[in-house]
Amino acid sequence: MQLRFGRYARVVPTDTPFQIVALDPGRNIGVAFVSTTGQLGFHKVLTLTDLEGLVLPKGVKVLVGDGTGSGVVQKLLQTRGVGYEVVDEWGSSLAARSLYFCDHPPQGLQRFLPKGMRTPSGLTDDYAAYALALAYLAKKADTSAQP
Repeated sequence: MQLRFGRYARVVPTDTPFQIVALDPGRNIGVAFVSTTGQLGFHKVLTLTDLEGLVLPKGVKVLVGDGTGSGVVQKLLQTRGVGYEVVDEWGSSLAARSLYFCDHPPQGLQRFLPKGMRTPSGLTDDYAAYALALAYLAKKADTSAQP
């Protein structure tokens, strides 16, 4: 399977278990392909134009954050005939910073700064989308565990 992000393309094996595509809308749109076990696959920060060209695999669950810019992304998905679920974005930006620093440990003097003073070197919208997917999976696990 080939995923297209505007002019960029990435080949993903067809047996990849990514069943969730999370979108964190805003000025930049974070996209994360996540498995049902919480494994992060492909993730990228896109513009709205790039999102229009995004090829979604069949049968994936699409999650859209309810924050800034959500309405535009929802309309785009509706015009494409893609079903989606709106999820709460509360706390996703802070979670994104933590997830970012798990993948990109601080280097040099940044290591000695308190966590709250560290700043990511790039955009973290894709990690915010990943945080949305993880929150969705945690909520889903909580509701299935209750009798």
